[in-house]
This record gives sequence, structure tokens and C-alpha cells, in this order.
Amino acid sequence: MQDEAVAVSFLERLNAVRMKLLRRELDYGLLIVPALLFYVLFSVYPFLSMFYYSVTDYSVSKMTNLSFVGFKNYLSIFHNDLLIAGFQNSIIYAVLMTVFQTAFGLVLAVFLDRKLLTRNVLRSVFFLPAVFSPLIIGFLWNYLMSTSDFGLINQGLQGLGLAKINFLGDADLAIYSVVFTQLWQWTGWAMVIFLANLQSIPKDLYEAADIDGASKWNQFWKVTLPLMQPSVNVVAVTAMIGGLKVFDIILALTDGGPGNATQTIMTAYIKTSFNEGFYSKGAASGVVFFFVVMVITVVMMRVLGKWGERIK
Repeated sequence: MQDEAVAVSFLERLNAVRMKLLRRELDYGLLIVPALLFYVLFSVYPFLSMFYYSVTDYSVSKMTNLSFVGFKNYLSIFHNDLLIAGFQNSIIYAVLMTVFQTAFGLVLAVFLDRKLLTRNVLRSVFFLPAVFSPLIIGFLWNYLMSTSDFGLINQGLQGLGLAKINFLGDADLAIYSVVFTQLWQWTGWAMVIFLANLQSIPKDLYEAADIDGASKWNQFWKVTLPLMQPSVNVVAVTAMIGGLKVFDIILALTDGGPGNATQTIMTAYIKTSFNEGFYSKGAASGVVFFFVVMVITVVMMRVLGKWGERIK
């Protein structure tokens, strides 16, 4: 009887502990309800609405009594020069930004990780452009690159006896000019991420490499770069996603011109949906764009993950 009483007492205490843990989990769960509601209301619901409208004939001329048109709007994307140019330019822009922002940011971080008297000043100078809005940066570089009499860069070229360069008006140069301005703005941000990672690498690894006779170049490839994999992941993925959805700098610099030379999927989406009034076609391009970004992100994460496993 005594053993049974002990067993019952133990089970009662165990149940009490379980109930306490359950109440605690419920209390914590209630804290995420506001964030969950916000996410559903402003992310899930708009996306589902966009998918719904993408299979209808919703437009500025027909906003009620919508008809189901299937995948007609999706097929029309392949016959829309504006949307095709938007997809192509977005991918070009995103790839260039990812590659060069990661490379230049890493070079700057390694250089400014040295014991230089002016390293704090240099870090601030390189990071400063990231503080400003892309719209401000766009208007600034629009002024600097202008072919008008006030265009500072072209005035300098003429002062050297060279011809003017139409950075933003030449269809072959415009997208690369935009990429240059964004590399100027965001490379400092990547540098800061890499610096934080660099300063967490144990110094005794470099001392051991010195003892083994490894050169600075070999130390970078065998010690520094492998241990920089977490920050490389962050910078590369964020640069790719940010590049694919770029909008504000395009609006400030070129507004998608000349022609469709700098149209991105976001500017093309805005023009198709709101300027032209084809809401359903714009919604279809938005859905396709969502899945393109998702696929590219997943592929990047897998590639970077395999790279991380190989260097461990």
C-alpha cells in the first residue's frame, strides 16, 4: 500500500509539472499571436489574393463580376516585352550585385582588418553610403552621371580632353551604371558583416599556419575563407534577393529607361498593373516572380551549404 501511495504521489507531481510546462508554453505561444496575425494579414492574405486575381480578368476596366481565365495571364507574360525585359534585367542585376558585392566586401574587410592608424575612419567612410536611402543615392548619381553641363563626371572627362559618356542614356551601359552605384552604396555594408566574422576567427590558427610556413595567400584560402562561410552565406543570399526585387534605385536613376534597358520585374510589375491597368497580368508576373526568387534562393542555399560541408 505504501508503494502504491508513493507511486500515486509521484504521478500527481509529474502531472503537475506537465501542466505547469503546458501553461508556460501556452503563455509563450500567446506572445506570437500578434506577429502571426500581422504576417497572415500583410503577407499570406495578399499573396493568396494576388494568386486569385492572376487567374481572372481583373483590370481597370473590369473590377467586378470577374471571370476565371485559367493560366491565360501567365502565358501572356512570354509575349510581353516589358515583363520579359524586367525578368532578364533583374537576374543580370542580381547576379552582378551578388558576385561583386561579396568579392569587394571581402577584399575591403580583409584589408581593413589590419592594424592601420586610419582603419576606423576608412571603415566609416566605406560604410557611410549604406546609411542613406537608395532614392537619395539615385538622385545623387543621376546628377553626377548626367550629360548636361552640371554632370560632374562628364565635366571631368571633358576637362581631360575625352568625350562625354552617356552612362544612363545608353542602353548598353545603363544597367551596369546602376549596378556600379549600388556597389558603391552597399559594399561597405558587406564589409561590416565580413569584419564581424573575421574578428571572431581565433588568432592561434594564423600562428599555427605561420609555423607551418604558409604564406599570407595560402592562409587566406586555407584558413580565412573557409571560416568566413557563414557571413558569405548571409551577404550572398541577401544580395541576390535584394537584387531580384530592386525598384527604388531604378526609379530614381532611369525609371526603367532608356527603352526597357533597365526595367526590372518590380518596375515592370508597377507599370503593367497600375500604369496600364492590367491588374491580373501584373498579379501573374508577381506570382511567377515569387517562385523564381524562391527557387533561386533554395538553389543558392544548397550550393553554399555544400561548400560549407566541403571546407569543414
